Amino acid sequence: MRILGLSSFRHDTSAAILADGQVVAAVEDVKLTRSQSRGLPEAAIKFCLEEAGLGWHDLDAIAVATRPVMGWARRSWGASSTFPLAPVAGGFYQANELGGLARDLSHFRVLRHKNGTSPCRFLSLDHHRCHAASAFYLSPFDRALILTLDESGDGRTGMLALGEGTGIRVLETVSFPHSLAWVYSRITELLGFVPQKEEHKTQWLSLEGEPLFKPVLMNMLRGPRTRLPRVDSSYLDHGVTGRLRLSSKLYRQAGIPEEGGPLADDHRRALASSIQQACTEIVGDLLESECKRRGVSAVCLGGGLFQNVLLVADLEKRLAGSQIFVPPAPGNSGSAIGAAMLAWHQKKHRERCDVMPGSYWGPGFGRHAVKDILDNSKARYAVQSTSERKFDSTVRLLQAGKIVGWFQGRTEFGPRALGNRSLLASPWAPYVRENLNDFVKHREWFRPFAISVTEEDASLYFEWSDLCRSMNSLATLRAGVDVIPPDFCLPGGRVRLHVVSRRSNPLFWDLLKRFGQAAPASMLLNTSFNLAGEPLVARPHDAVRSYFCSGIDALVMENFLLSKATAAHVLAGEHAGARAS
Repeated sequence: MRILGLSSFRHDTSAAILADGQVVAAVEDVKLTRSQSRGLPEAAIKFCLEEAGLGWHDLDAIAVATRPVMGWARRSWGASSTFPLAPVAGGFYQANELGGLARDLSHFRVLRHKNGTSPCRFLSLDHHRCHAASAFYLSPFDRALILTLDESGDGRTGMLALGEGTGIRVLETVSFPHSLAWVYSRITELLGFVPQKEEHKTQWLSLEGEPLFKPVLMNMLRGPRTRLPRVDSSYLDHGVTGRLRLSSKLYRQAGIPEEGGPLADDHRRALASSIQQACTEIVGDLLESECKRRGVSAVCLGGGLFQNVLLVADLEKRLAGSQIFVPPAPGNSGSAIGAAMLAWHQKKHRERCDVMPGSYWGPGFGRHAVKDILDNSKARYAVQSTSERKFDSTVRLLQAGKIVGWFQGRTEFGPRALGNRSLLASPWAPYVRENLNDFVKHREWFRPFAISVTEEDASLYFEWSDLCRSMNSLATLRAGVDVIPPDFCLPGGRVRLHVVSRRSNPLFWDLLKRFGQAAPASMLLNTSFNLAGEPLVARPHDAVRSYFCSGIDALVMENFLLSKATAAHVLAGEHAGARAS
């Protein structure tokens, strides 16, 4: 049975194909279009159908992770009940909501038109149930507590459920505007970052400050008689256009100038730390009490809030007796897989299948396709005729302190670079952090880089959980271990770790092993292969553009090697020092 799963149409759209319970293809639309992703993910749908060798008439079902009419009704009711005395703002809000509903229904009409007269079944599924399905069905657990939290999916911001076998039983739901994720985005905006895009900057900045405003945020986010998040409406206000915003009460209590303008650095750090710790405490209290109440020791987390790896790591530490699972793409894009899996298990009543390791479900390219693009780009390259030559050349570059783009196999699904679309460097190279930040990533000094390590060596140096395989949590450096430079450790000896198994990614595992033969350990710095503000590269011409437009020294794309002047000297056996001095 073949099911096309689609995310909701509001942001971070994606598509996935499920064939007999297994993910065959999945990709975010933004990785293909290289622009803001809203509406029907046509590029992602086209790729998934081609990768699976299917046409529209070959599909048995199309499952979409939204119920537009239900979502519109919930949001409209929530807005009218929260702000009954704001008729002008309410009018603007209702007009915007009706426009959004019309667009969503139009996308469904387009899907039905493309499908033509096929007997394919259309399924419009609750957004948070799809988040829950992605989290539970991709997990190794047969019974688990499921918590989903995001900004607003179909008028809800959260769901508490119990997964057993193939069933998901909803226990409680949280309605908008009672959203931890929405408040986190508004704080992100106050800090000068882009909301719904740069929340990861807020989480890393939180490590630098003290939670001075945590009591204020706790009063705002947690009601006196509920375990679930509940936003005090006195901290909210509607603008003239109906857009929900933080009220002057929060600005006064936190000492923030309401007229706008940049905040002092100390104030920014304290505010970031406060929202991070407030969310951690609220979610931790909820999970701890529900695990005891339901008698479960496994937890599955879904929704955009759980892309926050600091939050997940702190939850793992707090729920030490519980196992925690987060899917590779917990945000809106992952709901496409959840929709397909929900259709497979609960609509078709099929049994669960063993999930293959890794999340390499995106586009992959053969040697002929890569060569055509390189030739068309007038790029000079060297063909690495064997795997041995490819590994030897790459290791020599890394040992010389060069930054290498590594483009192999199929693109990762989700926000993390897991060794197929990565920028790699030796953690022991001089000035490597400065070179990556200043010449390639152009990013803030407080954001950490990940360390990739082979599964066999990981436990020698780190205390880690299975979530480090998808970089959805943090590891801790073992006592007495000083194998990596302090620059790549977070406070408390924590490390952003990527554990690589031979089964999930044999090529990257082999590179790590070979590099480790002449290095202190089988480890490499791993950061996403993209330019600042852009999505992960997916196709060869994206990689070539990023390579030539940045300070990347070399690019290894399948069996083709591109190198710039200093990297070429290394390959020729000449010594080339580090770029920075």
